[in-house]
Amino acid sequence: MIDVTRGEIHAVPNSRPPRDAFRILSWNIERGLRFRKVLDFLRTVDADLFLLQEVDLNARRTRYRDVAYDLARALHLNYAFGMEFQELGQGTTTRPAFHGMATLSPWPLSKARIIRFRHQSTFWKPRWYMPDLPVFQRRLGGRIALVAEAEIAGSKVVTYNVHLESRGNDALRIHQLTEVLADCRRYTDQPKFIVGGDFNLNASRGEAAAALREAGFQDAVRLPHAPTTVDDHVIDWIFISDTLHYQGRVYGDVRASDHYPVAATLPVPLAASR
Repeated sequence: MIDVTRGEIHAVPNSRPPRDAFRILSWNIERGLRFRKVLDFLRTVDADLFLLQEVDLNARRTRYRDVAYDLARALHLNYAFGMEFQELGQGTTTRPAFHGMATLSPWPLSKARIIRFRHQSTFWKPRWYMPDLPVFQRRLGGRIALVAEAEIAGSKVVTYNVHLESRGNDALRIHQLTEVLADCRRYTDQPKFIVGGDFNLNASRGEAAAALREAGFQDAVRLPHAPTTVDDHVIDWIFISDTLHYQGRVYGDVRASDHYPVAATLPVPLAASR
């Protein structure tokens, strides 16, 4: 049986001056295949919270990097990493490879955990008749949300870094999203909630939009027609449990992944919005 979670929190002294805005960036980095380009772009973004999806650990395709740790170390950020899958065709007999999500921040992170969705596709499972070669992408595990708490400018923020299933229909993805929204209800101290990542669906319409709206979430990017992938899909989102005015951006000129980074800025201190 594989380890289904791996979380590391590295304390980095926070000497940032008072903020006049709170910035979030979410990005599916396509495993970190173009690591240097990913890092170079992240260096240019003065964000309080980075939600990264498709992050490799010890995979052949990404030169056996610990992508989350290497990014956090280079950027001097705290981080948490959640294991989504063991990649059977990417590791070695002594060092297995994993794939998951990373949440990074210059602010303290704590209580990192994962939600492994009850509803999963069977597409990725090993088959007795199929060798564990990279081309077949056989995996153990399942889709997750990486949950972490951040203390940002004196406010508690609970972050859900999600990657909903790419193999399956919207009904499956909405089941997974509903599990995230249900988890929010376990908190009784009324923190701020952020749900961001690769939804693999258009969350500005239909059942997904209705579920988010009913749970009190607002689209923080507010560019519902801007493509977030190189093949013009609109599937990457940031939602926040507040009614503040947001400014959003899709970085459609960044060519470091098959997804574009998406960002949201709250033009007031987060602590003042409570």
